[in-house]
Amino acid sequence: MSDNGFGGTDGARRAHPSSSFTTRSRNRHKLGSRTAIYHVTDDNCRLSDYRRLKNKVLDLHEKRYMAYSTHGRHRDDMGARKQLVDVMFKRFDADNGGRIDASEISQVIKQEGLSREGGECSLFDLLKYNDMNDDEHLTREEFYTAFDVYQLSLPDDQKLSVTMATVGQSVVLSCAISGEHRPPILWRRNQQYLNALNLEDINDFGDDGSLYITKVTTSHMGNYTCHAEGYERLHQVHTLQVNVPPVIRVYPESQAREPGVTASLRCHAEGIPSPQLSWLKNGMDITSKLSKQLTLQANGSEVHISNVHFEDTGAYTCIAKNAAGVDEDISSLFVEDSARKTLANILWREEGLGIGNMFYVFYEDGIKVIQPVACEIQRHIKPSEKLLALEEEVCPRGADEPVQRCLWSSAVNVRDKFIYATQPTLDRVLIVDIHTQKAVQTVSTDPYPVKLHYDKSHDQVWVLSWGDMERNFPTLQVITQASGRVAHHTLHTQPIGRRFDRVDDFFIPPSSLIINHVRFGLILHRNEPVLHKIDLETTSYVKNISLQDYGCIPKSMAHTHLGGYYFVSCKPDSTGATQPQLIIDGVTDSVIGFNRDVAGTPYVSPDGHYLVTVDDSDGLMRIQTVSERGEISNPFDIHTNLHLSDVAFQRSFTEIHQYNIFGSSGRQTDVLFVELSSGKVKMIKSLKEATKSFEWPWNVKNRIMVSGGLFGQYLMTPSRESLFILDGRLNKLNCEITDVLKGNVVVWVGES
Repeated sequence: MSDNGFGGTDGARRAHPSSSFTTRSRNRHKLGSRTAIYHVTDDNCRLSDYRRLKNKVLDLHEKRYMAYSTHGRHRDDMGARKQLVDVMFKRFDADNGGRIDASEISQVIKQEGLSREGGECSLFDLLKYNDMNDDEHLTREEFYTAFDVYQLSLPDDQKLSVTMATVGQSVVLSCAISGEHRPPILWRRNQQYLNALNLEDINDFGDDGSLYITKVTTSHMGNYTCHAEGYERLHQVHTLQVNVPPVIRVYPESQAREPGVTASLRCHAEGIPSPQLSWLKNGMDITSKLSKQLTLQANGSEVHISNVHFEDTGAYTCIAKNAAGVDEDISSLFVEDSARKTLANILWREEGLGIGNMFYVFYEDGIKVIQPVACEIQRHIKPSEKLLALEEEVCPRGADEPVQRCLWSSAVNVRDKFIYATQPTLDRVLIVDIHTQKAVQTVSTDPYPVKLHYDKSHDQVWVLSWGDMERNFPTLQVITQASGRVAHHTLHTQPIGRRFDRVDDFFIPPSSLIINHVRFGLILHRNEPVLHKIDLETTSYVKNISLQDYGCIPKSMAHTHLGGYYFVSCKPDSTGATQPQLIIDGVTDSVIGFNRDVAGTPYVSPDGHYLVTVDDSDGLMRIQTVSERGEISNPFDIHTNLHLSDVAFQRSFTEIHQYNIFGSSGRQTDVLFVELSSGKVKMIKSLKEATKSFEWPWNVKNRIMVSGGLFGQYLMTPSRESLFILDGRLNKLNCEITDVLKGNVVVWVGES
């Protein structure tokens, strides 16, 4: 079985120019006495005129010589077109010689009144541009080519082709459309043609029309469509599925327990397809040892041992396996009497002890380091404390300030080694050494630094400064070698269009367990319907992505590596109306279209599988899933009137490969909990009032929500004068820490 089809009417298949034929070397044939018949004065025959002429000839012959019931079918049906062109060839071939020459064309021109129907083009251009062997005649095949009659076929069982690839490999997608004199093959992804884009990773299409993708990533997954040029209706769909070998983490790496207490060993793995987990104890399968005392929880991702015994000591290996590979890691458990001091006791750092697993809170009276399990304040760095080995203070007192206070706007964790925090009124970034829990350095910036982002791929911190409180002179700067113990300074990024003063915001996709390199970022300019793409390695401008056709001035963004999609929230228009999010294909840098009717601020889970959109205007939280093939689902709606300020994702404690979300309210005192897999909702109440919006000018998140990392059980959210630590495992309030004024900058520090 085969299927014939076509679409389009471009018959000038001999690589004619995009706008005019005048550059062709064959613009004048050496035909002796026939030159006069050719009227070779029309060197301005343009492609559009040539197409128009041929369409006119087709329509004219159909009207005059074909049954009325078939009129118009040649535009959509290859069989009808071939039948029409056969009739035309018979009329053109007056001597029935099987070839058409200039004199026969001249007769048709006179008989049909076609002397100047195509503007600057005439029927003689058929000979000039479709006489493939230069013999001054048109064969039936050449006539077919001129009028886009190709016998193309695609077997039914190849209309959809699925290709599996592992990330990092190269892939070849071959188009199965065949036929003699087949036109060039064109490839599309999300309706965007790829052949002319000259993409870095998709720029080789081969002599046979195959599509080559070098170093496949998860962004490349999805559908690719091929068709012959001019024949869209006959197309083949290639679904590219990208597998990723598992990447695994265990927690804790080692722990010591006294007999009789409980021990838990947790394992997290990411990969595509979702990895299956199994456990070994000292190299032996643990399933044979399961009992009431030793159980597997959370779909096998956690080993739970109650009432531990000395014989429970051992190396517990978690193994993650999928179609792309295997990974494993070891969590060691030592069960010993407290009186016995061994190497295990020395190496062991229980959760909440040591320098890791702490929240750092930046507030008016300095910095507090808080251990969340027992809600203990481990360290208080006061405003007057001097930087290590320097005379400079953490928060110098201003000349007109009666009380020495700190003012912060943003902070980021740099590889669990340092915390960088902006001090906007001091035009600087303060660096805190996590190991010593001391402020060690300041980095001068442009005036009013307000936002930081740590780009782990390139070990650099990006700094957005406003210039003044009215945002009149915004700039972007970069601090390189951010995790190094060196004297730091800032570098300006390349200005876009030689202008620094339009930067409104920037977005850099986050890295994850399986995505450890991020190449590009996007800059948002004030009141401009465009995204400016930048190379993070060179900090230089790459290109623009226009949103003009959608009237979208970007406001906020999120990104999933599954299919490489960006979700863009647009600012309300002049009437206050909001429009749905835009979806941008990160492979082609083109707008795909609207994300259905979903409007609001987008957030994406760390694994890329959940898109959560907060729309305060409609009181909705809208949840969509992104599949392992990059397919975006319809939204599931949760109605809330909380006016959510911020959200944080936390791994599920009951299900493997799942996330929950916690949302803080900027106006009310409740926290929203949502189990994303089921839509189950719970409220955690009475967390006191947030800092007022007018007291927090740095961003719209006047009450942030911060989770405790990959294995963290706790989250933190502030009120105006307190801190609240939530127990994410039990979905309840753990404790309140009072007398922390405007502690709306919080950073989690895990195990280094």
